[in-house]
Amino acid sequence: MNLKNRIVLITGAARGIGLAIAEKMAEAGAMVNIVDLCESDIESALRYLKTRKLSAAGFTANVTDPFSIEKVVKEIIAEHDRIDILVNNAGITRDGLLMKMSAEDWDLVINVNLKGTFTCIQKVIRHMLKQRSGVIINIASVIGLIGNAGQANYAASKGGIIALTKSAAKEFAARNIRVNAIAPGFIETDMTKELPQDIVTNYTQAIPLKRMGKPEDVANLCLFLASDQSSYITGQTIQVDGGLIM
Repeated sequence: MNLKNRIVLITGAARGIGLAIAEKMAEAGAMVNIVDLCESDIESALRYLKTRKLSAAGFTANVTDPFSIEKVVKEIIAEHDRIDILVNNAGITRDGLLMKMSAEDWDLVINVNLKGTFTCIQKVIRHMLKQRSGVIINIASVIGLIGNAGQANYAASKGGIIALTKSAAKEFAARNIRVNAIAPGFIETDMTKELPQDIVTNYTQAIPLKRMGKPEDVANLCLFLASDQSSYITGQTIQVDGGLIM
């Protein structure tokens, strides 16, 4: 799939699924712009991409801060005069039982995952509307579809992203802007590496394909949704979960 000369902005892209998406899109010829919180993580990601003979630019910004996101968008527009693809991947967890969950943990997860997605769309969409073209891909989760005990805040944020995706797709379709969501299941990331082995085993046994997914599995779908091959797909949430929910 060819993304030659497409200008891409990916949040939470310094590692894990976000970095895998950045790598896939850079391989397809896109000019990739990585946004993340930690400057050292961004530098590490850029070094990794360089070893793969891929180029990218990096920006330190917080998706909960509209001003920092607007600054990044302005810099990219000043350099390239357009943004063709936005991937909202930044996300966090603060798990805990609902009755014991602090308001701070609820607010933080909602602000990063859901409001952060809203903020990035709002700052980029005005440029896509002028272009009369664009692709927005939001990284949700199967937890946003089925819920999960101990993850009320995360489930609410990801369910909100799915609903936001549908509404945005309806608003922007007339300007040739497509908006879709990807709902990953149990994917091998730094977050899942910290889980006890018995929990990993239980999750894996519940997956029909009997294995965890890899970040590249999500990145491959993201590449397809960003490409012209998916030009008649919008407003959809596509699971990458090995058949976990069906």
